[in-house]
Amino acid sequence: MTTRNPAPVTDDDVLLDVEGLSVAFGGQATPFSAVRNFNLTVKRGETVAVVGESGSGKSVTALSVMRLVEFGGGRIDSGTISLRRRNGATSDIASLSEDEARGMRGNEIAMIFQEPMTSLNPVLLIGEQIIEAIVTHQDKSRREAGRIAFEMLELVRIPNARAIMKRYPHQLSGGMRQRVMIALALCCNPQLLIADEPTTALDVTIQAQILRLIRDLQAKTGMSVLFITHDMGVVAEVADRVVVMYRGEKVEEGPVETIFKAPQHPYTKALLNAVPRLGAMTGTRSPAPFRLLAYGETAAAQKNDEAPAPAVDYSAPPLLSVRGLTTRFDIHEGIFSRVKSRVHAVEQIDLDIWPGETLGMVGESGCGKSTTGRSLLKLVQSDYQSFTFDNRNMSELAAADLRRLRRQIQFIFQDPYASLNPRLTVGFSICEPMLIHGIENRANAMDRAVWLLEQVGLSADHAHRYPHAFSGGQRQRIAIARALSTNPKLIIADEAVSALDVSVQAQVINLMIDLQRRFGISYLFISHDMAVVERISHRVAVMYLGQIVEHGQRASVFENPHHSYTKRLMSAVPVPDPALRYRDRPLLTGEIPSPVRSLDDPPQPLRFERIGDAHFSAYETQ
Repeated sequence: MTTRNPAPVTDDDVLLDVEGLSVAFGGQATPFSAVRNFNLTVKRGETVAVVGESGSGKSVTALSVMRLVEFGGGRIDSGTISLRRRNGATSDIASLSEDEARGMRGNEIAMIFQEPMTSLNPVLLIGEQIIEAIVTHQDKSRREAGRIAFEMLELVRIPNARAIMKRYPHQLSGGMRQRVMIALALCCNPQLLIADEPTTALDVTIQAQILRLIRDLQAKTGMSVLFITHDMGVVAEVADRVVVMYRGEKVEEGPVETIFKAPQHPYTKALLNAVPRLGAMTGTRSPAPFRLLAYGETAAAQKNDEAPAPAVDYSAPPLLSVRGLTTRFDIHEGIFSRVKSRVHAVEQIDLDIWPGETLGMVGESGCGKSTTGRSLLKLVQSDYQSFTFDNRNMSELAAADLRRLRRQIQFIFQDPYASLNPRLTVGFSICEPMLIHGIENRANAMDRAVWLLEQVGLSADHAHRYPHAFSGGQRQRIAIARALSTNPKLIIADEAVSALDVSVQAQVINLMIDLQRRFGISYLFISHDMAVVERISHRVAVMYLGQIVEHGQRASVFENPHHSYTKRLMSAVPVPDPALRYRDRPLLTGEIPSPVRSLDDPPQPLRFERIGDAHFSAYETQ
């Protein structure tokens, strides 16, 4: 790389000054320009949010500032990235040698990566990874570094932090790994924190605590934050200025209040229009699609040609009914590997899902939402008092019954890239369930796969491509097409839209609502995004520590929450309005509860009180 003189920084308040940045991928013969002539300044103590859809160049810009873009096959073609160091000197990051860049990373600038599983070392314990960073950059002893690591894990509200330090990344949930990444980035008190979708995998309560933690650290240390996100509620909560990117270029920039109240660029208007807003469904009972603006379209030009959603017949028997569902995991300790305690992941819950209905399940990371979905498909060992599906008793599942169950109940996983075989074309991935269950022969399976791709908004030629050739939103559509391939009656969607941009997320939600209208599919929609759950659900169940604490019609639960935990969940939702960013919200504090209990201390079954028509809340102990 050619050496460039750093751009002059005349304002002492400016910490980072990016001028004319252009980043390309590919060879010189066929280059792809990911970022073009990008300018950005970040002042000391300031939070700048960079927003835009997937592929707009947000993460590439962040990786360029960290000098990590080269490791992904990119190169900085032009521009300067000037950083004012702790000693007052100014360096052009783009011109640093690899050794100099390594010294700057972690110490001067830290980054929270979007995908923690690929960023954490799979062969090192969690504690070792944080201790290593502290020892390398802060000149601390390992004993002192261990103490700091423990304190950082507690700061990000990881339960039983001492035990978590002795675990490997694969032993933690996605939300827990993200919290570890945040602790790892903050442990060295960097001048600039680059946060690339840091709260995507976190539930709203943890997200609110992390955002408050970052604000508190900014107030104490003067740290600056470059926040990359697609969550406009988070942007309104934390940002001082907003930069909007579209196809590698900056299209709008301004104070956060101006961007939200008076956006000028057509893309910014379309982006804000797709934001889910808690309370937008007040007064309605059925799911409704987002009213999306196309690029440059005005609200007056929209057509409202959607057919009304069919009402759910609650007088009919439910499609799925389970009583006393319980899933526990034994914890073995000692040299004889004896069972000393258990994780009570799901504890004595009752569920009903009617044909054509969407049941939204919400709660914090680790509360048992995903385990509930897996238990219904017998992907984990569980117990229940009774289990019926489609008027069949599933209490004693023979092999043939289990095969039939998995044909009629399909699963959409949170990470579609991890659930699609990278060696198979997406067409064959969609064909495979049909072939396994004997629904179609090989001659007809591909034709149906193409038809399903078209139903989810993709084209026939996509069937011959591999998963890596698609964006995150497209891969999620492929996962939905695969789930539809067996003509299921129930789809369990586990955080199916949590990692998608707001515009793509809205499109996928609209797609799911449309498929429900056309095919009568039922959904168990598992999510930590309360605004999305409000948009898509007929009924809602709120989970806490493996138990349902409140359930009922969506309108009743959202408009009249009764249980204190439900109220805290809803109060923690970031509101896409900068004027409300400093509102007083009760956050979960104190000792972090854990689902791990000793063998002689199982949770007590909850008793419920009727709040309204089909609205129940658990009694709370005083």
